[in-house]
Amino acid sequence: MRRCADCGCWEYGGAPDCARCADLVDRIVQDGWRDFLRAWSGTAEPSAEEERAIAEMVVEEPDRHDWRIVDGALDRLSCADCGSTLGRGPRGCPPCDLADGFRYSAIETDRPNVHPRNEHAVRVGVSVVRAGHRYSARALLGWRLGLPFVLDGFLPSTAQAQAMRARINDGATYDDLADLWSLPGSS
Repeated sequence: MRRCADCGCWEYGGAPDCARCADLVDRIVQDGWRDFLRAWSGTAEPSAEEERAIAEMVVEEPDRHDWRIVDGALDRLSCADCGSTLGRGPRGCPPCDLADGFRYSAIETDRPNVHPRNEHAVRVGVSVVRAGHRYSARALLGWRLGLPFVLDGFLPSTAQAQAMRARINDGATYDDLADLWSLPGSS
């Protein structure tokens, strides 16, 4: 793990406010989407119409695709009610709330050499950090702190996660907790 040269947080942890960290988080989804497009259509850059049709197909059957593909598909669709990226509009927008819920029916395949269920943590962290306005400031802070570590393969125990949450609830800031789970070799 490294510190972001732009914001000083652990890389990924400065999102959504740090553009560099936000780009790193977005790339987790976008790289998965581009790989899927290459496999599905033979190109990572189909026409806009083809890409939208593929995205609509994926969103109709999220349980048949990896979560990165589902999130990438949602990124290509707009909400008919609020005009935001589908699933990332304000809480209370019915189509966005529905799409945000259905995203969790997608497949989560753990990466090699990480704790079982680590991929679920990555997926939740990415979802929260990419749409921080849909979550409480405390939840967003928790995932800004945790996402860099789960991407590195760490999965906190329930007790560790609860201890961090209690400190956040007591008013701890990112700076107060940034080294809570520091790993050997992290700089």
